[in-house]
Amino acid sequence: MTKEQILAKLTASCARAEHCLDDMRKKMERWQVEEDIQQEVLRYLVKEKFIDESRYARYFINDKIKYNRWGRRKVEQALYFKHIPREVYQPILDEVADDDYEEILLPLLQTKVKSIKYNSDYEKRMKLIRFAMQRGFSYSQAETCVSKLQEK
Repeated sequence: MTKEQILAKLTASCARAEHCLDDMRKKMERWQVEEDIQQEVLRYLVKEKFIDESRYARYFINDKIKYNRWGRRKVEQALYFKHIPREVYQPILDEVADDDYEEILLPLLQTKVKSIKYNSDYEKRMKLIRFAMQRGFSYSQAETCVSKLQEK
């Protein structure tokens, strides 16, 4: 592929959806594009605002919390694996209130409690907390929501 073809494909892809630098780099590696051309293309995409890491992080965080119902920790981990700098996504994550996470977690736990098998209240509580933490919620958020669930 020529540099122009690569640029055309990547700009079209960026015009359709948000992408980060890591996504584009991996795509070019699959296409076996030389390193110097990769760098040149990435510089162009950033310069022309096809790729903006903070914009990508904002949409990624919003989607994962709202639609995938992930907790903060799981979102942070996903962004880390996409090589988004912590300075970029930390302020965006800080904007999300703890109440928002609890609004997401409580219905998840209400659904989960119907499907788990347990012998004691302690076992039920631990399974629900473990489930919440696997979804990326903090221990304190999980504890709070499980307590609210048991009150009902």
